[in-house]
Amino acid sequence: MKKIARQDSEVVEDLDAEFKPLTADEARELRAKNPSVSPWRVVAGQLVVGLVVALAAWGLTGRQNLGWSAAYGAIAVVIPAAVFARGLTGRFSSLNPGTAVFGFFLWEMVKMALSVAMLIAAPRLITALSWPAMLIGLVVTMKAAWLAVMFSPRRRQQRDE
Repeated sequence: MKKIARQDSEVVEDLDAEFKPLTADEARELRAKNPSVSPWRVVAGQLVVGLVVALAAWGLTGRQNLGWSAAYGAIAVVIPAAVFARGLTGRFSSLNPGTAVFGFFLWEMVKMALSVAMLIAAPRLITALSWPAMLIGLVVTMKAAWLAVMFSPRRRQQRDE
């Protein structure tokens, strides 16, 4: 291992000296141990949580407008997330790493613009809109993305271990 001395007499290891690219078999094994979470699984989880929040708002308060407001907040997260997931899983975004990065940023901008447009349109679309209920539905649904990661398929244990 090669050592590099800094001016302040600190010794730092050369990280490039230890880098070893994975073989195809090692990469396949790594992907099998750590499966990725589908963006559609995240969208489905957000949809379920948004529905639960809307029904809870309606059921706990008995006021229909609070349920619709919370549901609209959830929809303002789920629809842009579905558009984003569709853009990321499209054929164009997987051509090469450059288009994947460009596609990610492009679809993220589309998602944000769509979310803002839906929030601006909310007072015209929901009668007796309750902003606190809508924001609760929006925030809880947004944070539900972590549930998809928590409940994703666990890493497969190797039989050799």
